[in-house]
Amino acid sequence: MKKIKIMSVFGTRPEAIKMAPLVKTLAAREGFESLCCLTGQHREMLDSVMEIFRLRADFDLNIMQKQQTLSSITTRALLGMETVLEEAQPDLVLVHGDTSTTFAGALAAFYHKIPVGHVEAGLRTYDKYSPFPEEMNRTLVGDIAALHFSPTPANAENLRREAVRGEIFVTGNTVIDAMQTTVRQDFRFAAQELNALDFENKRVIVLTCHRRENYGQPMHDILRAVRHVVETHPDVEVVYPVHLSPIVRACAQEELGDVARVHLIDPVDVEQMHNLMARCCFVMTDSGGLQEEAPALGKPVLVLRRETERPEAVAAGTVKLAGVAYDEIVRLANALLEQPALYRQMAQAVNPYGDGRACTRIADAIAWHFGLRDEKPADFKAI
Repeated sequence: MKKIKIMSVFGTRPEAIKMAPLVKTLAAREGFESLCCLTGQHREMLDSVMEIFRLRADFDLNIMQKQQTLSSITTRALLGMETVLEEAQPDLVLVHGDTSTTFAGALAAFYHKIPVGHVEAGLRTYDKYSPFPEEMNRTLVGDIAALHFSPTPANAENLRREAVRGEIFVTGNTVIDAMQTTVRQDFRFAAQELNALDFENKRVIVLTCHRRENYGQPMHDILRAVRHVVETHPDVEVVYPVHLSPIVRACAQEELGDVARVHLIDPVDVEQMHNLMARCCFVMTDSGGLQEEAPALGKPVLVLRRETERPEAVAAGTVKLAGVAYDEIVRLANALLEQPALYRQMAQAVNPYGDGRACTRIADAIAWHFGLRDEKPADFKAI
């Protein structure tokens, strides 16, 4: 019997982290042929993920350029995908999330009349400019996709309200699957500065702040708040892997460069980030992925944004929306540091994002769609 040819398309580090375990799960299925196409929207950080998960790209568009724009990323990916799809002729194209690669990959497949499966489907803020351009990317892909793999029931309900075409499956988030590979008790960091941290006697906060909508005054206010928290708590240290964006780096250096117990380091790979979070006290972030990853490790999260497309963890109690205002960020960080009962409540909340079997559910759903399985897989439900 002819195998179902499935092409997974991704181009950034967050996509790669979440798609890597799925690519491997599909490759292990007897009825599937699993192909991997990288756009290279990000390069160095993407390559490190491929190495960690021991994956090899079947196609690599290598589109990254200096000072690339959203338009250049999208057009280069779209044109590159045209050649790849004509050569490979997959039966299904999988894209992930909400990047420019996601949109371009889905659009290219649509132009070739190839069905699209959208992994991490249905996340919404309903503000098309926040996050930008992610909110519009994932909304447009939702209109293209034939198979929608939603991490949570709330994500699936968003799609049903929008009356999207195609089949909707609730699978959990594949990043929880990925963390089963990356987090280890005996892990040693590549940077000696991280190995030297006293995780036993110091309260280490992991910080990330890089989103476009936080550029300018919001980012300055966020980092000033972090500075205040460190300076008023002698046992607190902050590890901030600083994004490569010159705007972010300049702001980080200006606000935190001279603060004792703040470690401004280069971006770290997925293994180091997951193991750093596993050992930290709590996380402050404007990232989407860390809102899902930290709860799986029992770590409270303060989200440094005005809104989140991941409200499930807010409802579960493991995440609080801190916004971008100095006073509120300081208030919530102080509460976590000074109120042990609140900390325990957030740390022990149920993770709503998965049980480590999302990739299996997605593979089962694809098999069901193509007639290789009699029963539709059961939806994921948080305990």
